[in-house]
Amino acid sequence: MTEETTSPSARKVELLEAAYRYALEHGLAHLSLRPLATAIGSSPRVLVFLFGNKDGLTRALLARARADELAILNHVQGSDDPQAIGLATAVTRLWGWLAGAEHQQLLKLWAETYATSLVEPEGVWGGFAAATVHDWLTVLADCQSTEERDSPEGAGRRTLALAVLRGALLDLLATGDHDRVTAAVHHQLAVFQAPAPAP
Repeated sequence: MTEETTSPSARKVELLEAAYRYALEHGLAHLSLRPLATAIGSSPRVLVFLFGNKDGLTRALLARARADELAILNHVQGSDDPQAIGLATAVTRLWGWLAGAEHQQLLKLWAETYATSLVEPEGVWGGFAAATVHDWLTVLADCQSTEERDSPEGAGRRTLALAVLRGALLDLLATGDHDRVTAAVHHQLAVFQAPAPAP
């Protein structure tokens, strides 16, 4: 049975997962259909048939990467009341995941995609960076008490938490200096452990 006669939806999912594994290793910014197709046991013609064109495949891969990102964020709340864990616990849990060596391929892909979205805002990458910021701020907001979350100070504190995590992640990816960067994150935890200012 040929690829074309296989159920398109099942084959599309299979090839998307294979292409995603390829993107984790090779990146997305310079993706080319022919080497990708060869690597995942398909052909450019089949990929175009299933995804429309290279941009369609890239959009599907961006959505797949964002799904992984959302899965990471959903784990931060654990089994606790999401409104009770606080920003300090949220930052600690998120950094514990982000700093894991086993997640570096995914995070390098995220960094590449985030940066490309900033320099190509009108293209297929457009909106990815902004959506990522919204995703992270939403999860951090859910970790705040209602009173803190709904205040301007609370918005500032979760924005700072995101800035600390994102900056530390980029530093770690660039240098591999886990101990130094983790120490800096822990230093910032004192800010988030302090009670939020009264509105």
